[in-house]
Amino acid sequence: MTAFITANFVPLLFCGLLIFLLSGFPVAFSLAATGLFFGYIGMEVGLFPSNLFQALPLRVFGIMQNDTLLAIPFFTLMGIILERSRMAEDLLSTIAQVFGPVRGGLAVAVVLVGALLAATTGVVAAAVISMGLISLPIMLRYGYNRTIAMGTITASGTLAQAIPPSLVLIVLADQLGRSVGDMYAGALIPGLMLVGLYLLFIAGVAIVLPKWVPALPPEARIYTEPNGASGHRSLLVLLAVCAAASWYWSTQHEAIINPMIGREMAAGGDEVVIMSITVGSVLALAIALLNRLLRLGLLSRLAEQVTFVLIPPLVLIFLVLGTIFLGVATPTEGGAMGALGALIMAAGRRTLSMKLLREAMENTTKLSIFVLFILIGSTVFSFTFNAADGHIWVEHLFDKLPGGQLGFLIFVNFLVFVLGMFIDFFEIAFIVVPLLAPVAQSLDIDLIWFGVILAMNLQTSFLTPPFGFALFYLRSVAARQDYTDKVTGKLIPAVTTAQIYKGSIAFIILQLIMVVVVIAYPNLVTGHIGQAVKVDNETVQEMLQDMAPPADDEEPAAEGEADPLKPAEEPAASTEEDPMKALQESLKNEKK
Repeated sequence: MTAFITANFVPLLFCGLLIFLLSGFPVAFSLAATGLFFGYIGMEVGLFPSNLFQALPLRVFGIMQNDTLLAIPFFTLMGIILERSRMAEDLLSTIAQVFGPVRGGLAVAVVLVGALLAATTGVVAAAVISMGLISLPIMLRYGYNRTIAMGTITASGTLAQAIPPSLVLIVLADQLGRSVGDMYAGALIPGLMLVGLYLLFIAGVAIVLPKWVPALPPEARIYTEPNGASGHRSLLVLLAVCAAASWYWSTQHEAIINPMIGREMAAGGDEVVIMSITVGSVLALAIALLNRLLRLGLLSRLAEQVTFVLIPPLVLIFLVLGTIFLGVATPTEGGAMGALGALIMAAGRRTLSMKLLREAMENTTKLSIFVLFILIGSTVFSFTFNAADGHIWVEHLFDKLPGGQLGFLIFVNFLVFVLGMFIDFFEIAFIVVPLLAPVAQSLDIDLIWFGVILAMNLQTSFLTPPFGFALFYLRSVAARQDYTDKVTGKLIPAVTTAQIYKGSIAFIILQLIMVVVVIAYPNLVTGHIGQAVKVDNETVQEMLQDMAPPADDEEPAAEGEADPLKPAEEPAASTEEDPMKALQESLKNEKK
């Protein structure tokens, strides 16, 4: 029996974890219980030393002192405050007025608002529930196809997993041992491309099946001018002026920013884009404020409404991400600044109250404790797993996979996609990712690229049945019974669960297409992230010589004399003992 346990310890460890999870035990405690139980068995059969868990308290304190994980409560607090301050309602109603006159305009508004909520709230539940309560009745009122309506709302809500500042990106960066800033920079372009893919799909539906996505009727447009004009011309002029200002900034960005922060290298593309859009957004807000205060009459009602509703969250997003990309602030500091900005915005909208603040802090504390306990449980599990050389066992599982890197990525994405149907993305990040990261590194896969691929894949876990949480969130707010619409007076049939599930299929396919694109074109992730500079020994010696000039009371070595900074070809034996060498010798003697 002892020989069997020793030979099959790692498979038995996974079977034990599976039994704990299927029993309905909480994941955090299942991980810790499995690690402790099998660690005790391993010590009993002589597989592990008796002091296996001696360093566990230090690891737990290390987790609690991890500055990177502090970004999670900060960004969560920022998102909850913005969501509770009714920002989503104003964004949806305003952007729907901008795109409503065209076919598919409501769906476009939902996607764009979903992207904005993803970059501000970062919480899938808040985004899906807000858009389900506000936009779904309007879509059903004006005859939207239910499959398109349900799919657009649920898929747009899941953008919070792929667009920075995403909580899953913070967790993946921590588990992969990489910078959160690099993970944000790597995920920015794929996240925006996914938004574009959604918009292209809606545009295609509007062209092929225009009756599925009708335009808003004239009577539903509320921000019109006294003469009946829509106000879009004024909005387009403002957009053109701000776009010109953004373009000009992009040409002068390095000349302005580099001297300010003492940087000599070229600025990253993502940094230039973020800061250029920030400048354009601030300019738009300044023009709208001057127009209202001085009553200049330069902007239409629609242009003013769009500016005052859209620009403040945009500026907050770009300032948070911009400072992170510039290197001025760490992600934790950026999250703190975002939380402060959210409080200021809520106060400016006169929605900040002690009740809102208490609810936001309670929810933030619950989520932070949830993440912390899962991480502690996974640490206990990893103690036993690593002590049994489980990483070697996992690497051997992938030895026979055909295709090298590509074969590994295909298998891993299939595995994560299937697991996402049953367990939460946090659990996948804390259980599966630490097992796969060493294998990916041994295959020379860039871990930032690997993390972004996993983040795009984990996004599908919110849409895939049977446990797609975004589907459940929409089900909780969609009409379960037939009702009479207050505006049109028509009878609106109830929304069925089958319609919600059916609507997610097309967007799951779009997300998987994006995963394939990121795998096929890794430069989308890694092309604009600074690479480490490799230097050889000679370069290091030259740098050291440049850093150590001769003292004032010494003369430079004459020609033919030995340079004291250069090692002699045959150095004489040192009369004093080298402390580093003595330490190495003592360690060798202890091993003997």
